[in-house]
Amino acid sequence: MSSALTDLFRHPIVQAPMAGGVSVPQLAAAVSEAGGLGFLAAGYKTADGMYQEIKQLRGLTNRPFGVNLFMPQPEYADRAAVDVYAHQLAGEAGWYETELGDPDSGRDDGFDAKLAVLLDNPVPVVSFHFGCPSRDVLDALRRVGTRTLVTATTADEARAVERAGADGVIAQGVEAGGHQGTHRDIPETDGSGLGLLSLVAQVREAVGIPVVAAGGIMRGGQIAAVLAAGASAAQLGTAFLVTPESGASPLHKQALTNPLFVRTELTRAFSGRPARGLVNRFLREHGPYAPAAYPEIHHLTSPLRKAAAKAGDAQGMALWAGQGHRMARELPAGQLVEVLAAELAAARAVLAGGAR
Repeated sequence: MSSALTDLFRHPIVQAPMAGGVSVPQLAAAVSEAGGLGFLAAGYKTADGMYQEIKQLRGLTNRPFGVNLFMPQPEYADRAAVDVYAHQLAGEAGWYETELGDPDSGRDDGFDAKLAVLLDNPVPVVSFHFGCPSRDVLDALRRVGTRTLVTATTADEARAVERAGADGVIAQGVEAGGHQGTHRDIPETDGSGLGLLSLVAQVREAVGIPVVAAGGIMRGGQIAAVLAAGASAAQLGTAFLVTPESGASPLHKQALTNPLFVRTELTRAFSGRPARGLVNRFLREHGPYAPAAYPEIHHLTSPLRKAAAKAGDAQGMALWAGQGHRMARELPAGQLVEVLAAELAAARAVLAGGAR
């Protein structure tokens, strides 16, 4: 990775920005203090809410950190399909004694307002999910000293990121937990995608900008593997989700290693966009019927997910998790960074020894 980015961290470990209250300032600060790169997630937050979290994070560490933004989404949802899905979820609303959410309540995620805050109060890094911003946006951030990263799930998307002028690309493999950062989501998208190592290799050949590898990484040996494949750093989400600093609910943290939840699956059930989570009752019953309608479905199911969490029912929650979830370690975030760095060093030593 270019010096413009590698001087931000001591270890090539990036904490993924997990929206929905997981990536809180305490988590980002702990990761950055330990030599990684911590991230805040601005998705589903107001511009002021994002600003307040940035202010809090700056009070916890003077180390570099990042902020993630969701790109605005085009309006191509099939309204009739959304209505049909709402009718299907009526039983869930009755079970949890709540109302369904308004699917039109949050299409505007406040992207422009958040960008304005970040231009007035620059942060070290800004990353983007669900699409690629324009060159004007990336250039504006560069002028205030902010480095930029954009998620890509294919080599073609990575080329678009490079053409737009980003400082680096996050290559997200299909193993990743949470939402796939595809630049365009259409009803025909089946949620399939490349495994991380194949994706990193293809992206590395396609672009000349630094690559951050993301997807299912839980151990330092896996970080060594993606670095050997051409990445300059690794981004981990699920590995940090179970740390005490994470804002994830106790039910979510416990579910990652609970024998009741043995596998993950890509689903539209909770948000209308492909996202990987632990297979539970809600996902099994509703996943096959959820339309491609983001963020409409996210807002429609929001009260259901909150009610399930309040009731202590993990079977009705969105339990986002990567394929490596069973390898989660309940360590403090700073200690986890140190353990991962030690494992990375050991793996590199073995590789170096074998190369002699």
